[in-house]
Amino acid sequence: MNILIANDDGYLAPGLAALVRACEGLGHIDVIAPEQNASGTSNALTLNRPLQIFEARGDHVKGFRVVNGTPSDCVHVALTGLLPRRPDLVLSGINNGANMGDDTLYSGTVAAAMEGYLFGIPAIAFSQAVKGWGEIDAAAATARAIVEQVLAAGPPSSPWLLNVNIPNRSDAASLPRRVTRLGRRHASEPVIRQTNPRGEAIYWIGPAGDAREAGEGTDFHAVANGWVSITPLQVDLTDHAQRADWAGRLEGGRA
Repeated sequence: MNILIANDDGYLAPGLAALVRACEGLGHIDVIAPEQNASGTSNALTLNRPLQIFEARGDHVKGFRVVNGTPSDCVHVALTGLLPRRPDLVLSGINNGANMGDDTLYSGTVAAAMEGYLFGIPAIAFSQAVKGWGEIDAAAATARAIVEQVLAAGPPSSPWLLNVNIPNRSDAASLPRRVTRLGRRHASEPVIRQTNPRGEAIYWIGPAGDAREAGEGTDFHAVANGWVSITPLQVDLTDHAQRADWAGRLEGGRA
């Protein structure tokens, strides 16, 4: 078993170290993570400059390789030339905060896992429900249990992508697990306008909106009830229900 682990909070993040420790013994592990926090970068690839890769220093990050780019960069470079062997599994996280509902479109954690999935490799993104790294070891134990469970099912017939959100609880590994769908959020809070020391206007993206669709079966509902949420994801963004309508309106006409 060859496992590639990445994240979006950067190579020094406690969640990454905890996930790596939790997966020890499952096989050969390669850790390739961003140099800096890259939260909210989604599936961005760095195309306007070359990337640099270096070995991390420090006992707690020994063997980690660091990329001065995005989470997707880390996995992409690993799979297209850096690693001598193709991973059997790509793991991402553990993220500092939830990635539920619309968050998945912006999440670098989910994007790192998705990059593996796009290359035909099963992948899992792990996040804690609340920021602050509270009970991170319990979350890592939960991640280990889920990995063991999916591996016990044997080699997949096709690649899959799972998005896991774990409550910040000491008993996280023993909590019920629910296979969910993505909920929805309200629109983001307004942009925050400030002035820099030179008198120029600067803007901060506002906080994420509250949950709007959080009914039974959603990831929001599961986590709110103290369960571990596991959402299978896919990449197809096609609006299949509207294809026929658009075909009738746009096909066959003259410019």
